Amino acid sequence: MASANPSKMRVVLPGGSGQVGAMLARHFQAQGHGVTVLARDVKPAPWRVVAWDAQTAGHWAAELEGADLVINLTGRNVNCRYTPENRRAIKESRVRSTRLIGETIAKLARPPKIWMNMSTATIYRHAFDRAMDEATGELGGQEPDAPAKWAFSIEVATSWEEALFSSATPATRKIALRAAMVMSPDRGGVFDTLLTLVRFGLGGASGSGRQFMSWIHDRDFVRSIDCVIAHEELDGPINIAAPNPVPNAGFMALLREAWGTRVGLPATEWMLAIGAIFLRTETELVLKSRRVVPGRLTKSGFAFDFPEWGRAAKDLVERWRAGAAGGV
Repeated sequence: MASANPSKMRVVLPGGSGQVGAMLARHFQAQGHGVTVLARDVKPAPWRVVAWDAQTAGHWAAELEGADLVINLTGRNVNCRYTPENRRAIKESRVRSTRLIGETIAKLARPPKIWMNMSTATIYRHAFDRAMDEATGELGGQEPDAPAKWAFSIEVATSWEEALFSSATPATRKIALRAAMVMSPDRGGVFDTLLTLVRFGLGGASGSGRQFMSWIHDRDFVRSIDCVIAHEELDGPINIAAPNPVPNAGFMALLREAWGTRVGLPATEWMLAIGAIFLRTETELVLKSRRVVPGRLTKSGFAFDFPEWGRAAKDLVERWRAGAAGGV
């Protein structure tokens, strides 16, 4: 049963200095909540920022005492080549920070009411045949039609969630946010990258174009977090994704339409492989079929403002253009 959000919450965002963290911080602050970001690099911000190293206990632990909500966003960017060094950093940055937060919460006299930890929709298998929700979705790692290196992402995601749910924090409701790609007009994000391809005539299908892309509009992302907060029965893994994933070819066609162009050169798998080397990233980010749907959010009654990609793309393009015109 849903309960009303507190009139004012204390919200703590470990690792909240990135794009998604800023999105959440703006959202909560606009609602009148007190926001504290834990960051390695303390810079001026519209909200309070406290230093932490994501590895060791420190004075930052006092920020969690009596907090209403903690959302851990810590993790090294996965948009890189999966070298042994980068693999280690990607996994350890997530697992170690999650365990540290769990150990810290376990020692508090007044532990946080809710602890949300970022996870990823990539935890599900490479899927063309059917959608993956929390109840019937199959975790990946053993697909016969997927490259072996894709199993690394599954290893990271499952280790990440295990660190969350194995923490001894019985007084705190714990949620793993299995988030799809969060689409916002902010510069440097995934939408900005995809739109750049379209703007330069390169926004055609990637590979076969059959692979599904799971996504969520930024406004629905923050609203879905509000929904999870309000529904006290929601804990465990929750898919944070729009209800209608789209095959890559159609996804890019709708983005081209929103921008106002028909031209979009496709990229074959071998072209993507070469490009990934130069861009120091991995083709998994565009070739894995993520057909993830929000089973638990939908059952809780959450109504998406942007359930379809075409309408979402038009809104995001308009806001991107407004930002560009304003020099943002």
